[in-house]
Amino acid sequence: MMTQTPNVDASLTTVAKDLIEKEIDSLVAWLPNPAQLSADEGRGIIARYGAVLEGNFIYWMSATYLAVHSPAAKALIVDNLLEEVKDNHPGMLRRFLLAAHAAPTELDRSSVDKDLENVREFVGELSTLDLLLMMAFFEGFIQRFMAYLGDLAAKRGSSEMVYTDVHGVCDIAHTQGLFSAFDAELAIAKNTPPVETLFGGVRLLRTLVETIIRPE
Repeated sequence: MMTQTPNVDASLTTVAKDLIEKEIDSLVAWLPNPAQLSADEGRGIIARYGAVLEGNFIYWMSATYLAVHSPAAKALIVDNLLEEVKDNHPGMLRRFLLAAHAAPTELDRSSVDKDLENVREFVGELSTLDLLLMMAFFEGFIQRFMAYLGDLAAKRGSSEMVYTDVHGVCDIAHTQGLFSAFDAELAIAKNTPPVETLFGGVRLLRTLVETIIRPE
């Protein structure tokens, strides 16, 4: 995971962005073929995704807002939060889950609970640069994951794709905004940390996503 030697001539933001893009590529390539999943396996992925996102994403982004210091970074994250809240993205996700007959059960929630709690504890540390990269990784992955999630829902007879359609587009800008916020925070940082020390949150979040897909 993220074993490539960073290019010492590139900016830290460019190096981090390149490593995260490779991490997303690796995770997307790891996803099982939707055509080979049973109806119940597809339901489980949708439900566990919903169990994680519905009550946690805005909390994580709010923590990111609390963790940053520069006016530029705060403005970028506020724009993200305003869109999430004003457009009722949790409600959008809830409608998607119900239309796919994949509302999370207690079993779905318990299967992700340990890894979700690890992410929550990390978020609570409010580690600015690490948290920005974690959220950039997640937004970038979600944008790539939406077509896959929509395919799973369609296999369950759903045509309610507002959530996947919206996030397949808006999360491109959200990801770039988080990298811009990362750059703004680097500009005021007293010390420039080694890039390989900033991926603790990315690792925890990748583990959580892997559990969403394959809880075994």
